Amino acid sequence: MRVGIVGAGLQAKRRAPVLRAFPGTELVVISAAHLASAQSLASQMGCEAAIGWDWVSERDDVDAVLVCTPPNLHHAISLAALKSGKHVLCEKPLARTLEEANEIVAVAQTTDRCFKVGFNHRHHPGMLKAKQLVDQGRIGDFVFVRCRYGICGRPGYEREWRADPGVVGGGQLMEQGIHAIDLAHAFLGEFHEVTGFVGTLYWKTEPLEDNAFVLLRTAGGQMASIHASLTQWKNAFSFEVFGQDGYVIVEGLGGSYGTERVMIGRREFDAPFAEEVVEFRGEDRSWREEWREFVQAIDEGREPVGSAAEGAEAMRLVLAAYEAARRGVTIKLESWENSVSRRV
Repeated sequence: MRVGIVGAGLQAKRRAPVLRAFPGTELVVISAAHLASAQSLASQMGCEAAIGWDWVSERDDVDAVLVCTPPNLHHAISLAALKSGKHVLCEKPLARTLEEANEIVAVAQTTDRCFKVGFNHRHHPGMLKAKQLVDQGRIGDFVFVRCRYGICGRPGYEREWRADPGVVGGGQLMEQGIHAIDLAHAFLGEFHEVTGFVGTLYWKTEPLEDNAFVLLRTAGGQMASIHASLTQWKNAFSFEVFGQDGYVIVEGLGGSYGTERVMIGRREFDAPFAEEVVEFRGEDRSWREEWREFVQAIDEGREPVGSAAEGAEAMRLVLAAYEAARRGVTIKLESWENSVSRRV
């Protein structure tokens, strides 16, 4: 499969080496707004450099496109790629607005192309292990999910594109917390209602938030609690799934988040407490495993894990949380009539 990447920033630098080393994948071109940026990464990867993204719809020597740009370009590039017959892996969030996201979903369905959203957290070994244990019935019926996900911002953050409301669709909840939202949805299924609080308490990014607390509940009463923070002065990731018979906890993502590990515990009222711990060391494997899933989905003619529809649903939940925070209410999702073009 011949692949092109739009964007030469951090995500492209993470993904390009995976493509270059993956069997059956040929990295053909990397492009960016500034040719020098594209050339810098392309020279390392041994591929062509280009400027802009007009080539997405013009070239027939590319089978799939990776969209590694800021969110304000996701919609246009994704549609151009799909309509020209290319498969797409697009970074999260899927778009800036729900209207844009829904259009991507519709076009992906009509063009019969594989479309995957960059929810690489689903492909971390710890998360894959947790999902396997849950599917095996190790913790019984779900009770709740709890996630704490935060980073330490950096000086000058308020001047980056991530702090520009014209470029992004939300603050820290949309930027990083959407991974937690997607994971909660992957484990618990459809949510019935959502409420939350957001605030800009340190970083000068108004109207974008630097902290968000969200509560979601399914029709069956299972709950998810999520805190996304830009003031976590020591980076942290913790994802907990509790059932009636036990729990599975994933902590760390490697690197600055600490060693990735899974803790499995059982509900035992009288027996001595025991906890099984599995650690995953070494490099971050999620990028390779995510690409493997994308390629397999194309080969098998099926929807990938982290499909366009799932990307749109994660955005819907984030936008509903923003609306709930703004109005100070709990929103019933099935009857929620949010403006499809609403952003933060």
